[in-house]
Amino acid sequence: MAELAALEDPKARAVNERHGDDHGVNLGKLRALAKRLKTQQELARELWKTGDTAARLLALLICRPKAFDGDELDSMLREARAPKVHDWLVNYVVKKNPHAEELRLAWSADPDPVVASAGWALTTERVAKKPEGLDLPALLDAIEAQMKDAPDRLQWAMNHCLAQIGIDHAEHRARAIGIGERLEVLKDYPTSPGCTSPFAPIWINEMVSRRGGR
Repeated sequence: MAELAALEDPKARAVNERHGDDHGVNLGKLRALAKRLKTQQELARELWKTGDTAARLLALLICRPKAFDGDELDSMLREARAPKVHDWLVNYVVKKNPHAEELRLAWSADPDPVVASAGWALTTERVAKKPEGLDLPALLDAIEAQMKDAPDRLQWAMNHCLAQIGIDHAEHRARAIGIGERLEVLKDYPTSPGCTSPFAPIWINEMVSRRGGR
């Protein structure tokens, strides 16, 4: 904790706080510290218990993703209110855990939109890597009905799922683009030069074009 405190940088904190993350540690330095510590599951659990955002990010880098049970990950997600902690927990830990599918199903239907967004992130992963068994038309129905009025984090996750369906599944592409065009979610999102807009119709067409139209 003392070493993390020594890495505190006011400029890094200002940047992080603009994204809703309450810590001032440069992520490159945090990763270097994690590389030195290597995998330490018990230390990761102790760091998580501190509640400190930088400590929790470090915990997620040095933990053993498959060592957590489903209830433990569920509790961790509900405690993870900082966006970066939430993202790293889902992407670095839950996706590699054997309980990922049961958590995806439970979280997607959760009334807490932050928890539900994690479920949709896991669904997007399945759309891209293991779509067998998913009801893609039903997912598009849910997105069409709920995305427009969803809170920001959930809306973003649903939009990503919409785009992923359109990108990876040609038979649903026209419908996915049509939903995006009708709902206009993230249509005016500011996009830096050289980056792809998160507006689903543009995103889908850009990624399909890069693949040669497939």
